[in-house]
Amino acid sequence: MKNAVKTGCGLLCLLLIGCGEAPKKQAVVERAAAAAVHTVAATTESWPATYEATGTVRARTTAVIASKLTGYVREVRAQAGERVREGQLLVTLDTRDLDIATRRAEAAREEVRTAMPEADSAVAAAKANLDLAEVTLGRMKDLLQKKSISSQEFDEATARWKAAQSGFDMANARRTQLNSRLAQAEQEVRSSEVMRSYAEVTAPFAGMVVARSIEPGSLAMPGAPLLTIEREGAYRLEASVEEGRPVKAGQGVSVFLGDDCVEARVSEIVPSVDAASRAYTVKIDLPASAGLRSGMFGRAVFATSARAVLAIPAAAVTERGQVQTVQVVEDGATRARLVTVGQKSGDRVEVLSGLSAGEKVVLQ
Repeated sequence: MKNAVKTGCGLLCLLLIGCGEAPKKQAVVERAAAAAVHTVAATTESWPATYEATGTVRARTTAVIASKLTGYVREVRAQAGERVREGQLLVTLDTRDLDIATRRAEAAREEVRTAMPEADSAVAAAKANLDLAEVTLGRMKDLLQKKSISSQEFDEATARWKAAQSGFDMANARRTQLNSRLAQAEQEVRSSEVMRSYAEVTAPFAGMVVARSIEPGSLAMPGAPLLTIEREGAYRLEASVEEGRPVKAGQGVSVFLGDDCVEARVSEIVPSVDAASRAYTVKIDLPASAGLRSGMFGRAVFATSARAVLAIPAAAVTERGQVQTVQVVEDGATRARLVTVGQKSGDRVEVLSGLSAGEKVVLQ
């Protein structure tokens, strides 16, 4: 019995010794691991404060192509997404009515031109008659002074001269009227040709067709959109900025389009504020990029005054879903700690909670 008690006490002592040595060995291992990794202290830094505004990418130049005439669409030569060149024919309207009007105006012009030679002949005849009447009247004056003719004969010669003068003036007036009618007919022909040219709708500039609102056989109305064209290579971000946030024209701004970040400048500020959103629109010119399209979502980050932040290298943060942790060195050992991070600047990230200045974190 005594031997059994002694044996149990011995086993209990061995277990207690083993339990005491295990934490010591684990602490030694953690300290060795902490000494083997590269650590960086969390530091307080001065970062520029920023303000973020969201917006939409739009083309700087957009043209809504519409017809100036009312007519049925005969042909549409452009599709949405197709690139077009300046002056390229896009839409053709039915021009039969316009062709008739043009031929009518041309016929009226030819009628006037045909009457011109006859009017010129009438003017020439009237001028010859006037010249004869003037010569006759001169002779009659000489004869009247010599008392060779009566006053009655002189009055008759004077009357013939006046009639010839009136005939000449009338012929000239008719010729002038023909000139006016010819000019009017020319204008009508030009007007009909201009109207007919409106039946062929062309591209005002080189760009891409982003919308097609008409099909062959449809009735085109003046002002109703047919196609929408955007000039390629010239886009800007139109962002809504709160009315209390000051922004200046020419100010530099970072624009985030998906995962891409580009540096741009404010080109225009709309002076009016929207009453519903209490925000005004800022237009930011974007550098040319093949991936830009109208309607894309973008974020504009404006730099304001500097602020003090607690920052660590972004590589020290481990993210698993929504959980963010860092390995902190405490008493020579590394332990995981939950943190909340904020904005990033280069390869460093702002720590909002979970760390204090001077604490060391392990670089992953």
